[in-house]
Amino acid sequence: MYGRLGELEDAVMTRVWRWNRPVTVREVLVDLQRERSIAYTTVMTVLDKVYQKGWLHRELDGRAFRYSPVSTRAAYAATLMREAWARSDCPQAALVAFVGMMSPEQRAAFDEALDIIHAGEQLVEGS
Repeated sequence: MYGRLGELEDAVMTRVWRWNRPVTVREVLVDLQRERSIAYTTVMTVLDKVYQKGWLHRELDGRAFRYSPVSTRAAYAATLMREAWARSDCPQAALVAFVGMMSPEQRAAFDEALDIIHAGEQLVEGS
């Protein structure tokens, strides 16, 4: 998977991730039109761009494509975090600053994630 999603690409992917099934341009269009005025060709172009970036899989269904996610929103968020961290000249300082900016709820989720990782490491070591 490659490339950061733009605003409209993210709006499209939000629907694809939420529905978690193959979708058509028309389905995404109808849902997007509840929030904004947008043309069919624009949605078709955006889906194609996201496909080209590697975030979507597509299959021909009659004369139209059906698009499905290659990965999850969580994997996309992790990719963004990894890219941001890789740009830092001091990754440790960036991580400390990031954790320092977390809300109590985010920090609790972070701590839970570390516990899960640690438990997985113990399972591997015990094998």
